[in-house]
Amino acid sequence: MDRLLAAKVCIVWALAATAAPAAARVAAPDAVDGWVQANQHALLDEFEAFVRLPNDSSDAAMIGRNADHLFAMMQRRGLAPRRLDAGGGAPALYGTWRVPGATRTLVLQAHYDGQPAGSGAWASDPWVPVWRRGRLEDAPTPVERDRSRPVDPDWRLYARSASDDKAGVFALLAAVDALRATGRTPTVNLVFLFDGEEERGSPNLRALLRAHRDLLAADAWLICDGTVHVSGRRQLVFGARGLAIVDITVYGARQALHSGLYGNYAPNAALRLARLLASMKGEDGRVRIAGWYDDVTPLGAAERAALAAAPGDAAALRAELGLAAGEMAGVSLAEAVTLPSLNIAGMRAADVGTQSRNIIPHEAHATLDLRLVLGNSVPRQVERLVDHVSQSGYHVLDRAPTAAERATHPRLATLVPRPAGYAAARTAMDLPLARDVAAALRRVDGDGLVLTPTLGGSLPLSVIGEETGIPVLVVPISNADNHQHAENENLRVGALWDGIAAMAAVMRLPDGTGRGEGALSPPPAR
Repeated sequence: MDRLLAAKVCIVWALAATAAPAAARVAAPDAVDGWVQANQHALLDEFEAFVRLPNDSSDAAMIGRNADHLFAMMQRRGLAPRRLDAGGGAPALYGTWRVPGATRTLVLQAHYDGQPAGSGAWASDPWVPVWRRGRLEDAPTPVERDRSRPVDPDWRLYARSASDDKAGVFALLAAVDALRATGRTPTVNLVFLFDGEEERGSPNLRALLRAHRDLLAADAWLICDGTVHVSGRRQLVFGARGLAIVDITVYGARQALHSGLYGNYAPNAALRLARLLASMKGEDGRVRIAGWYDDVTPLGAAERAALAAAPGDAAALRAELGLAAGEMAGVSLAEAVTLPSLNIAGMRAADVGTQSRNIIPHEAHATLDLRLVLGNSVPRQVERLVDHVSQSGYHVLDRAPTAAERATHPRLATLVPRPAGYAAARTAMDLPLARDVAAALRRVDGDGLVLTPTLGGSLPLSVIGEETGIPVLVVPISNADNHQHAENENLRVGALWDGIAAMAAVMRLPDGTGRGEGALSPPPAR
C-alpha cells in the first residue's frame, strides 16, 4: 500500500511539473537578462577566446593550455581556483562561492576538453570560431559581429567545442558575473568542478572523488552539458545512459593480397567484419546479441508520466534529421534512449575512392560504442558482445594474434574494451531538491520546462553517485541541432543567453523563505 501511495505522489508531481504558477516567474531572471544583453559583446569576446583554444581530449598539451586559460577565467571571478589531480591525466579545476548562512551546497560541473576535429568535411577551420546568421545550410557565408549592434539570437558560432561543452563552462562563469553585477547572492554554497577528461570517459574521476571527498561534499550535483529538448524547450534531466567503447579487429591473410591472384581464395577481412557487425543488430533496430535487454530496470510511474507529458512531433524531428523513418518503427526518440543500444562509431579496411587498390584487405577494424541504461553493467554487456562474436565462429583474443594462432584458427578477431567506461544512472524524480531545481528553472522557462528521465548521451553520473551517494541532475543548454561530436559543431547565441539565465536561476534555488526569488543582496568582494 505504501509503494502504491508513493507511486501516485510521483505521478502527480511529474504531471504538475509542466504547469508553473505565474507567481513563480519573478524579476530576478529579467535583471540577469538585461545585464547579459547590455554586455553581450564583452561576453562573446571572452567566449570566442576560450573556444579558439584547440582542446582535443587526447592531446595533453592542448588540454594543459585550456586548463591554464580556464584557471585565469575563474581567478578573475574570485572563485579561488585550484587544480585537483588524482591518478594523473588532465587536472580538474575546482572553485567555490561560499555564502554565509547557506545550509545547502551544490556542485556545478561541466567539462573543458573536447572531441577531435575529425576528418569530416568542416565548412571552416574547426579551431577558428566563425559566425553565421543561422544554420549552415541556410546561412553558409561567414559574417563579422558588428559590435555597435546587438547580436541576433539566431546567429551561431561554429567551432569544435562551441557547444560541447565550453558553452556549459562559460554559462556557469557568466552566471556568476550576472549575479554579482545585479547585486544577487546565491542561496546555496556553490562548488565549481570543470573536468578535463570527459570526452575520454573521465578515467580519473572516481579516484579524484575519493581523494577530494571533503572538498566535494554537497547536497547535489548539477551538470551543465548536453542539448535542450528537441522541441527547443529547456529540460531538466534526471539520468543518463552509461557508455562502453570496444575496438574490434577481424583478420584475413598475413598481408593484403592482389585481388586477381587471390580472389575467391583468401578471405576478405572487410566482408567478414561487415557480416559480423550486421549480425549484431536487426533491421527492426533491435540488438540481436543474446541477453542485451535482460537487465533493463523498467521506468517508474513518475518517469512514464514525464515521458507522456513531454512534447513530441515525430514528423518534424524526422524532417530535421533528413530521415524518412526512425530505426525502430513506432518508437519515439524519448522511448528509444531508455533502451541499451549498440552503435558502429566507425569502420576501416584499406582505402576507397581514388586511393583504392585491387587488394583483398587483410585486416578490418571497427569501433563500437555501447550505450547502457539503468540495470546494465559495463562488464556484462561487453561479455555478451564477446560471446556473440565467439558464437559467430571466431576465436576471440584481447590482442593481435600470433603466427601460430593464425595457422590454427580459421576465423580470428580481437575485442579490446577501452578502460574508461561507466554504467547508467537515474535520480529519483520526487526528491525535494529536484523539485527546487525545477522551480528555479521555471522562473526563466515557465511552462516550457520538460522533465526528462534519461538523457540519450552518456555522462559519468553513476561514478559520482557511487562514490558520493549524492543525487545528480543535468541541465543542458545547447541547441539540439548543434552537431556536437560531428563536423560543423555550432552554438546558437540565444541558447547561450538562455543558458546563462538558467544557471543564474539554479544558483538561487528557492528555499521556502523567499530567498532565491529575487531578493537583492550586496555582491561579494571581487
